[in-house]
Formats: sequence, C-alpha cells, structure tokens
Amino acid sequence: MTNGAEGSGGSGAKAMAAGKLIFGWVALLWVLEAVDQATGNALDTFGIEPRRAGELVDVVPSAFMHFGFEHLIANTLPLLILGFLAALRGVARFLAVAATIIVVSGLGVWLIAPAGSNTAGASGLIFGLFGYLVVRGFVDRRITDVALGTVVAFFYGSILWGVLPTDSGISWQGHLFGLLGGILAARLTADRRTAGEGRPAWH
Repeated sequence: MTNGAEGSGGSGAKAMAAGKLIFGWVALLWVLEAVDQATGNALDTFGIEPRRAGELVDVVPSAFMHFGFEHLIANTLPLLILGFLAALRGVARFLAVAATIIVVSGLGVWLIAPAGSNTAGASGLIFGLFGYLVVRGFVDRRITDVALGTVVAFFYGSILWGVLPTDSGISWQGHLFGLLGGILAARLTADRRTAGEGRPAWH
C-alpha cells in the first residue's frame, strides 16, 4: 500500500511539474509575440538568416519567436500536448531534449535554408518532440513508452508531410532537422547503463 501511494504521488508530482513547465514555456512565447507586435515586429530579427556567421547566435532565440499570432496559434496546441507528454519523464530530461532539438533544427536551417530567408518559430521543436516520443520507447525498451509513441504517431503522424519541400512558405528544413534532433535526443538522454551492461530487457 505504501509503495503504491508513493508511486501515485510521484506520478502526480511529475505531471504537475510537466504541466507548469510547458504552460510556462508557451506563455513565454505569447508574451514575446505580444512584445514583437507592440514594437513593430522588432523581434523578427532573432530569426535565422542562413549561412551568415553572425546569425548563429539566433539559433536558440529563433525557436521562441513567431511571425504573427496566427503562426503562434498554429504551434500552441501541439507544443502543449507533445511538450507535456515529453516532460512527464522529468523536467531536467525535457530541457536536455528541447535544447538538443532546438540546436539541431536551428543549425539545419542555418546550413540549408534558402538565401535571403528568415526562419523562426516553435515548429522545429514540435517536430523534434514528435520524433522523440515516437522512438524513445524503443531506445529505452519501455513498453509503456512504445505504446505512448504509437498513440502520438497515430494522432500526429500526418505532420511528417511537413518535412517535404512542398511549400515555399514553410521551413521544411527546420521540420526535418527538428525531427532528426528529436531522434538524436532520444538516444542522448536514454536511460543510463553501467559499463559492460548489455541492452536492458523490455519493461
């Protein structure tokens, strides 16, 4: 009875922490966009202009900026849902996952986006969280996470069309590298094993 109560409490605390983190994250995006609108889109300069050395400093900030509220609204719900699910495994792990995705996505945009373009938004992070959630269970060999990834793939799998260069107004580069960043993050944040220990059994 005691162990069950502690487990329930621990799960509840993690869910509460995950909820606070992702709602705070999204609230920050809305505050930044409000500031951007109030200042005549002054924050749009934090987007990434490809292959310019000085733009590398915008790789991280660009993931927090949007080109108007319509852009932000489109990203809000999937970021809330996927971010919350990813953060259930711990705030520290989520921050590591998000940082990996943002950097990989941003660098991909910087490397191969069309000259003269300016890219910003949380969609790279969203694609990365999708990839992370889908593959995480196979990396850690957790049946519950595989099941969760399957549900995520069922409901959000259609976003994979966004990695194809079918719309010049959408950064497929950020989407593609965000997805790759999420897969990389699943590997980098996998459950640690002691030296010489083989792959864990499914659990």
